[in-house]
Amino acid sequence: MKILIAQMEHETNTFSPVPTPWESFGPNGAYLGDDAYRAMKGTRTPIGAFIDLAEKEQAEIVIPVAGFAYPSGPVDGAAYDRFCDLICAEAAKGCDAIFLDLHGAMVVRDRTMDGEGTLLEKVRAVAPDTPIAVSLDLHANVTGEMVSNCDVIVGYKTYPHIDMYETGALAGSILLRAMKGEIKPVMVWGNVPVLAQTLKMNTSEGAMKDYADAARQAEQDGALAASAFGGFPMADIPQAGMSTVIITDGDRAGAEAARDRILSVAWSQKEDFIWHDEPLEQAIAAAKEMKEGPILLLDHPDNCATGATQDTMHVLKEALRQGLNDIAVGPIRDPEAVDQLIRAGIGATVTLPVGGKMDMPAINRKGEPLELTGVVRAITDGEYTITGPQFTGVRAMMGRTVVFDTGAAQIVITERLQEPWDLGVFTSVGIDPTKKKYLLLKSRMYFRPVFIPIAKGMVYCDGVGVGSSDWRMFNYEHLRRPIYPLDQQFDMATNAARTS
Repeated sequence: MKILIAQMEHETNTFSPVPTPWESFGPNGAYLGDDAYRAMKGTRTPIGAFIDLAEKEQAEIVIPVAGFAYPSGPVDGAAYDRFCDLICAEAAKGCDAIFLDLHGAMVVRDRTMDGEGTLLEKVRAVAPDTPIAVSLDLHANVTGEMVSNCDVIVGYKTYPHIDMYETGALAGSILLRAMKGEIKPVMVWGNVPVLAQTLKMNTSEGAMKDYADAARQAEQDGALAASAFGGFPMADIPQAGMSTVIITDGDRAGAEAARDRILSVAWSQKEDFIWHDEPLEQAIAAAKEMKEGPILLLDHPDNCATGATQDTMHVLKEALRQGLNDIAVGPIRDPEAVDQLIRAGIGATVTLPVGGKMDMPAINRKGEPLELTGVVRAITDGEYTITGPQFTGVRAMMGRTVVFDTGAAQIVITERLQEPWDLGVFTSVGIDPTKKKYLLLKSRMYFRPVFIPIAKGMVYCDGVGVGSSDWRMFNYEHLRRPIYPLDQQFDMATNAARTS
């Protein structure tokens, strides 16, 4: 048996000014061939699970490409073409099965608003009879093109995403069981016109928990897989919104009934998927009153895992204005500052503008650097291994990294985007986050598994960024309308897709 395995992961924020060239998908671009196998083998990711499944079957494995890029603006067309060409060229040679680790919310500049659906159409064209299993992120904007051009789709059940490996294992095992004649998968999908916000997609509480639990119940009732997708609201595409995919063993009617039950949970609680912030000044004032740290200051609008620039300074500026002290900040992406501080050297006192280097035309904001004076405390290559429970085993590469100490704040400044998935964003540069009064994180959900256990409090901060939860500041041009909450009065039944 020969199994083709590949990864092409990107969540596209169409309002983001951050470019997404080929080089964004790995240390020097996506991994190719044997390098892809070595990089992804043993990781707690869908592609890691695909590799383990294939090896358990003693299959011949071919991995033409494996690439993951941080959420950012639309993917460069040349980069997307390279992914498609590499995967399709290998598929055209012939194989027995195809396992694809995709995201489900990729938009490609000058190519397609449905990067995954278009890729799957291309793969189907060159390998029409080869079964295909796909893993998707919980934030996928699922489309009919995705569903009709593969045999199995399974999405993450958790956010923060701590079940990546399990998702790949389930998708791959369903396909392998079907190939052996043990089951006959039937897949149906549907969506509802709700533009849920990611801050309300925590699967351990509220409406999102109910929605995710409805999918789990469908599996307990006999479905092979049931995936409740929150969707990605920062993608200005027609298909953005909440959706579900159900797979049963030959029971189409049962799959359709489960789909409708799950979607009804989302629609009935649509108001609870909308986030409301308090003013930044009030949030920082509340944090100042908290006595015991670490206290998390969550600058969620500038979260790079939502496609933001990771360089806005409004939250730190307000924290310093109100006299907060003993703050660890990180990371801030500012290659110019990194270069200047490295040239100054460890121990040097430097005054320079930090952050604010990128304009954000989609929200009509110019970059606003914050001039700071401080001492260069550490310089590293910015590399560490994530210990979990999300992206466990993956090598994190922040680029050249500097710790800049202003007295009130120790700021981790990096060349590359880096979500604080792991305490390593601090410990790898010599900062003990457990000893700090405040931790200013540009994060909205991924901080939870690693920073909540050490935190004594947390405050969400309404800073500035293209990851904002204030949907009113974005000019949606391609999104289907009407859709909640942009529109209030309409009949859901006439706007939801139901496709078997």
